[in-house]
Amino acid sequence: MPPPGEQFSFEESFLVSQNNDTSPALKELSAQMQIIRRGAVDLLPEGEFEARVKRSILMNKPLRVKQGFDPTSPDIHLGHTVGIRKLKQFQDLGHKIILIVGDYTALVGDPSGQSQTRPQLEYDAIMRNAETYQQQFFKILDKSKTEVRFNGEWFSKMKFTEVMHLATKFTVARILERDDFTKRMKSNTPISIHELFYPLMQGYDSVAIEAGVELGATEQTFNLLCGRAIQEAYGQEPQLVLTMPILVGLDGEAKMSKSLGNYIGIDESPKEIFGKAMSIPDNLIQSYFELATDVTLERLEKVRQALSKPDVNPMTIKKELGETLVEMYNSPGSGATAREEFEKIFSRKEIPSDIQTMTAKEIVSLEFDPNKLSLTKFMAKAGLAKSNSEARQLIEGGGVTIDNEKIADVTYEFAVTKELILKVGKRRFIKLVP
Repeated sequence: MPPPGEQFSFEESFLVSQNNDTSPALKELSAQMQIIRRGAVDLLPEGEFEARVKRSILMNKPLRVKQGFDPTSPDIHLGHTVGIRKLKQFQDLGHKIILIVGDYTALVGDPSGQSQTRPQLEYDAIMRNAETYQQQFFKILDKSKTEVRFNGEWFSKMKFTEVMHLATKFTVARILERDDFTKRMKSNTPISIHELFYPLMQGYDSVAIEAGVELGATEQTFNLLCGRAIQEAYGQEPQLVLTMPILVGLDGEAKMSKSLGNYIGIDESPKEIFGKAMSIPDNLIQSYFELATDVTLERLEKVRQALSKPDVNPMTIKKELGETLVEMYNSPGSGATAREEFEKIFSRKEIPSDIQTMTAKEIVSLEFDPNKLSLTKFMAKAGLAKSNSEARQLIEGGGVTIDNEKIADVTYEFAVTKELILKVGKRRFIKLVP
């Protein structure tokens, strides 16, 4: 018999009851659940998940597995891929993947984990971001087996009476149970009414596409469970919920985020991906292997053991991680090339092979005199710093050298009378040629 809350048909219940413990289906179920559980935090409701996967196998009816992404920034980073790679595992098991691009939910902004109301984005900016999302999804997923839906497809057509009908399906008391809303109320931080609609909208996405499973980070648990309630209210079988850990960013403190700058974008160059991977705190190396790569469980255990040994330098393991991440999103061999380039610059203190070169003529085109260059202004104009003030900060912080000589004077001026190597920070080089 199905667990409480299940809505198996008579035929489904009969098939499940006739299945014995030694059947091929049960072996397939065990194999699928091992993959599904890898890296997951919760499979909710407890006990139902395995029963539905079993039913899907017996009925040869793939689960409809959903995850939503609000295109609030232009690129996908490793934090996003924690869920996308779990979707790929479901896809490889034969289940149907539906990606929801939240062009309308992005207008509201997910309040999960937020201490204040998110600023509203312009719709045109959201759609520009969505274009890059659609390209980058398929660095991981099989495009031919993936369904992509924009939730504006249904929300843009909803009449106000339908919006009110949706609002009747959930109470204010339940919405205010959310930790983030509770904290904001206690601190007298405003909560906009439109934010209360976000979990309802995410839940209605599940109704619109008849989701069987929804994935999300642990901070999304409230929204995911809200989806179950909304589906039941609309007469559908409630979705299963799978939560994944949040990937901590390069700063070792906050979750990976473009707005915080602590991210590794999957569309960045191999050199950037590897270089950023080298800045991951040592205590997060194992977490990144587990959440951001596809290495085997055996390899994960070897990484764990190696990191626990005092005579093993974590940088060795970190370089392996960097190579792995680079090759996941680039051509074979690109990881080894990026590692060699990194070691060339940082270990052997050599100049990168692809260093940018700027001639005197190009310096003049930037409206500078090659015989009297202001270092601060030139760095900003040449793209080595975002502004004059950032250039000054870099110089004062000891991050700027000319021919390996550290420059500490923000008023420093120099002439390009011979080839010079200007280095800014750890990875920015430019060769100036007279």
